[in-house]
Amino acid sequence: MSRKERERLVVFSQVKQKEISRSEGAQVLGISLRQMHRQYVRWRDQGDKGLLHRSRGRVSPRRTCEQEKVRALALYQEQYLGFGPTLLAEKLELHGIWWSHDTTRRVLKEAGKLEVTRRGRRSRRRRLRKARFGEMVQMDGSHHDWFEGRGARCVLMTVIDDATGKRRGQFFDGETVQAAMETLSGWCERFGVPESLYVDRHGIYRADREVSLDELRRGKRPVTQFGRAMEELDVRLILARSPQAKGRVERSNGVMQDRLVKELRLEKISTIEQANAWLTRSGFWEQMDEKFALEAREEVDGHRPLVVKLADVMCVKEKRSVGLDGCVQWNGRVLQLTTAGKLKSVEVWERWDGSVEVLGDGKRQAWTEIALAARKQNQEQSRRSKRGPIKNNKVHKPTKSQQITLGRNRAATKPASRLRKAG
Repeated sequence: MSRKERERLVVFSQVKQKEISRSEGAQVLGISLRQMHRQYVRWRDQGDKGLLHRSRGRVSPRRTCEQEKVRALALYQEQYLGFGPTLLAEKLELHGIWWSHDTTRRVLKEAGKLEVTRRGRRSRRRRLRKARFGEMVQMDGSHHDWFEGRGARCVLMTVIDDATGKRRGQFFDGETVQAAMETLSGWCERFGVPESLYVDRHGIYRADREVSLDELRRGKRPVTQFGRAMEELDVRLILARSPQAKGRVERSNGVMQDRLVKELRLEKISTIEQANAWLTRSGFWEQMDEKFALEAREEVDGHRPLVVKLADVMCVKEKRSVGLDGCVQWNGRVLQLTTAGKLKSVEVWERWDGSVEVLGDGKRQAWTEIALAARKQNQEQSRRSKRGPIKNNKVHKPTKSQQITLGRNRAATKPASRLRKAG
């Protein structure tokens, strides 16, 4: 018997012995008087067996169909092997099996297909989400075997909003400056420029070099190319000191390594180009926002409008000196300025499509590329024309200033002539 049934046995015995009335027994059990009369009469006629619930031992009319169980487990084994209960329940809807994630978990556990993992103890305090959409976004690269051996390993660069959980991302060969700039550019083009960006302490975002003399004079700290781009966009760059500090994007990477890997498997995608095209075509990120995104506490959008050309900001910019022949060296190339004038230094911009621009005195300078060997030959001819022909004299006569005058050798005098005779 259950605890409730044993309590009823005690109360019914007291009623039978007329220690309490039926109305008092109904109050003790918390049931109506009509229910008390009905159950008491059944107990008196059938004994202790009358206290048992009549549904005990019967099959529930809401039980899971055995045919659906067999079909679902077959689909799991053939197509969705390794899927978690929540994701598997979503995929089973495509096959007409409408299960909750709890039912899916129970069926997998009964069949011995569910791997139970225990999480470690969390010792960090949870930080509240930001109040406005775009107040802070987090970005990180997830290194993983996304194609499960069908293709080369790659990196998924993900940007996620801290207030709402909306996310965007794309695949790259590695976590590079180009990958970070192109990922953030896609976010800015879609939503606008965020107020701040939370990243880890990767070499892309943090400069470890010594402060240059020019930076020391201006009182500025050394920055990377990505940090310089954030300064131009007026985005506050925050460097995290632990993975838990940017847990929002770290947890997103875990979800993507579970869900996105299986979606790519179903689509039989094996290259980065195919994966990025499928992300755009399928609306995967919009579907993830519908499932997991939240409403921000404040309706005000924290993004600023994009008023600059991202291609002029998200690129490599460095200063270069201009030679006397009006040439600038850039990554093994020689750029000959058409009108160098009195320029001593210029700023070279190289975009990710390979185009190069040279800026001097705030203006774009026209240039043509010449071969390095041709430049050395021109320099040698110019040097010879300035110093004139070289005469090869067999006998070199020293000039008057080069002649050395030898004085009288004082050591040649006899020392005895300078000595006094003693006595």
